[in-house]
Amino acid sequence: MNLFHSFIKYAEQERLFAGDQSYLLALSGGLDSTVLCELCRLADIRFFLAHCNFHLRGDESDRDEAFVRELAAAHQIPLVIRQFDTLSYAAQHQLSIQAAARALRYDWFRSFIRPPMDHATNVETDSAYGGEFLRADGILTAHHQDDNVETLLMNFLRGTGVSGMRGMLPRQGDILRPLLFASKESIAEFARDCGLSWVTDSSNDSDYYARNYLRHEIIPRLENVYPEVRSNLAGNLSRFRDIERLYRQVVEDQKKDLLERTRNEVRLPVLKWKKHPARETLIYEVLKDYHFSAAQSREALRLLDSESGKYLQSATHRLIRHRQWLILVTLQASSASLALLEENMEYLTAGPLTLRLRRMPASQDPLPTEGDPARAQLDADKLVYPIVLRQRKAGDYFYPLGMRKKKKLSRFLIDQKLSRAQKEAVWVMDMQGKLVWIVGLRIDDRFKITRGTQNILDIEMRVG
Repeated sequence: MNLFHSFIKYAEQERLFAGDQSYLLALSGGLDSTVLCELCRLADIRFFLAHCNFHLRGDESDRDEAFVRELAAAHQIPLVIRQFDTLSYAAQHQLSIQAAARALRYDWFRSFIRPPMDHATNVETDSAYGGEFLRADGILTAHHQDDNVETLLMNFLRGTGVSGMRGMLPRQGDILRPLLFASKESIAEFARDCGLSWVTDSSNDSDYYARNYLRHEIIPRLENVYPEVRSNLAGNLSRFRDIERLYRQVVEDQKKDLLERTRNEVRLPVLKWKKHPARETLIYEVLKDYHFSAAQSREALRLLDSESGKYLQSATHRLIRHRQWLILVTLQASSASLALLEENMEYLTAGPLTLRLRRMPASQDPLPTEGDPARAQLDADKLVYPIVLRQRKAGDYFYPLGMRKKKKLSRFLIDQKLSRAQKEAVWVMDMQGKLVWIVGLRIDDRFKITRGTQNILDIEMRVG
């Protein structure tokens, strides 16, 4: 019963359980979850069982479900069971079978979690238990020390950074892992001593999955060279956990100095980032929160030396080099606060503006633009793409058409006698720091059509 006493001590040390709370215990019927069920029962923890039948192993899946039903009935523990069409879900969402099963499993488990301060919504259990209603304050899984060692190795090989090196935590959100202290060997010994029975998942014997390959092939070979590799790595997990806490604190402090946040943007000052000795690690830590990959983080470093208009894009965000900044915006916000004009685009929309763009040879009669502030014609061969369409900012200047000297945009707008609201609504076309067009007002003299112009870019602005 040494495992039981260690279980109680670990739970107290990590403050995993509270006497007035109840828990969902994920029971597959395998050795680990069956032992966790027995430990929680002996410790008088309030819990109910949840079993997923993914229908991936034919009769074996149904055998597991029958075993779980028998175990729950033997100890009069409330049980909920859910059938899943895992293959269809994986195909529909373009996921691996493992990823699909995980998503289905945890989405269902979390449907039982008690909302904060809300005891009104209930979930009905299996009818074998009288139609009781159950809510959980946490999800108990049977991950153990050997699982965590494997997770550490997998994360290291994948390159997940410091957070991956500390492996799984005993508590992560609503998931509790009260067996992380225990080795697989000690769990099996406890089961034998208590005369427990369990079922075996035949897929655990297959090396098709990366975790199984590590378990069956890589770790045993490492043990031939380093016999204590499992216990050594388990000890490292504890140290890495402390290291990650310190690391997080430093990263957050550094972000305060290296990021400037506005309502719609996060700005990274290029000069500060180029001088920082740990810029590669820090830019990874910043961008991973916005769904950029580790490879894209390395590409982001190259943006520090690129010209304005270059950018990277994740599934949700865009990182744009603009003058002395890297600007991070959501894809939705980028369409509202700035946009990139690429060569050969015919339309471009940002905020309330839509630009229609047409290219024509200079030999063709230019379309009349005089007196039409919504039109601009530029020397197309002087333009370098991409061009940023954005709202005006303090410090902007340009060379107004017909003038040889630069002028601050703020002074130009005063001379135009615009109201404050009109000034705030001004947009500009910015080409590597040169304002090509103050949209709807004036083009820059450097991009006007001359006798030497061979190609023209004609732009028509529409608002709304």
